[in-house]
Amino acid sequence: MERSLLYTSTKIHTRVYLPELSFRFPGKPIVVSVLAILGAMVSVAGAVAFRRAQTTVDPRYPEKSTALVSHGIYRLSRNPMYVGFLLLLAAWAVHTSNVMGLLILPAFVLYMNRFQIVPEERILRAKFGNAFGEYERSVRRWL
Repeated sequence: MERSLLYTSTKIHTRVYLPELSFRFPGKPIVVSVLAILGAMVSVAGAVAFRRAQTTVDPRYPEKSTALVSHGIYRLSRNPMYVGFLLLLAAWAVHTSNVMGLLILPAFVLYMNRFQIVPEERILRAKFGNAFGEYERSVRRWL
């Protein structure tokens, strides 16, 4: 009984105090599919380039990198795997049709920049020196 009352109360308060956050538009399944396929392709292309260069794909250990990968998709972005993940998150956000899902996208970028990419770049700069510095100046972090 208490659970039902709490659930009903929460639903009523949500409807009263939160505006409608969902959205709909024609062609949504196509947009979701394109974003998901593109995201998967970009992520896989990044991982394949790392494998071909025989270097680690594991972002937890950038110090284990044995090569600076700057060819293929890495000519367009220094972080194509993260770009792919962002596109997959965008597909999910559109699929859920909720504005809150879209708010995750800039949060993901901010989080990845601060806690993943900046530390990775620091290690790669120390490991590959001027070669990484030149790469960093010529290729954008995201797109």
